[in-house]
Amino acid sequence: SEALEALPKGLRSDENSMAETIENNVRKLIIDETPINPKYYETMSSLLDALIEQRRSGVLEYQDYLAKVLALAKEAAVPSSGTSYPNQLDTPAKRALFDNLEQNADLALHIHRVILANKQDDFRNSAIKQKKIRIALRIALESFTEAGGHSNQESPDYLPQLPTEIDSLVNRLLDLAKHQHEY
Repeated sequence: SEALEALPKGLRSDENSMAETIENNVRKLIIDETPINPKYYETMSSLLDALIEQRRSGVLEYQDYLAKVLALAKEAAVPSSGTSYPNQLDTPAKRALFDNLEQNADLALHIHRVILANKQDDFRNSAIKQKKIRIALRIALESFTEAGGHSNQESPDYLPQLPTEIDSLVNRLLDLAKHQHEY
């Protein structure tokens, strides 16, 4: 591929050096993108670790390894390319919420609407504007829990019940929101 041809000639001839260079580049992409969708990129990181281990232990032939690591890099660069999301999760922010809320589409969409309704311009740089979002997120999570996930079922057991756990989830959701381009 063109990416491989762009590497220096000496590096191209040494499969180990080339593999390590590719791994480092994919790892950097994963690390850089992790704040945008921590759960998704945690999975990508695990997949990369598994590929590296398979390469080192000789389970994968070099060409197979290259094909798999390049496919992984493509998925890391464009998350929606390798994962099928419900149709209503049509933006990166909605998908990030979905991935980080135990793949609960109703809750992800609910939280998305809450963030949109409560965010103000330049909220990333204002503690007061962030506090408004935090309060709205807490209320939304508590009402979602009480409503049993917006249906007549019990509250999803992965949702926190204790105030400190709710605060922790609210902070994670606000951090996630801060890294989304559409908010």
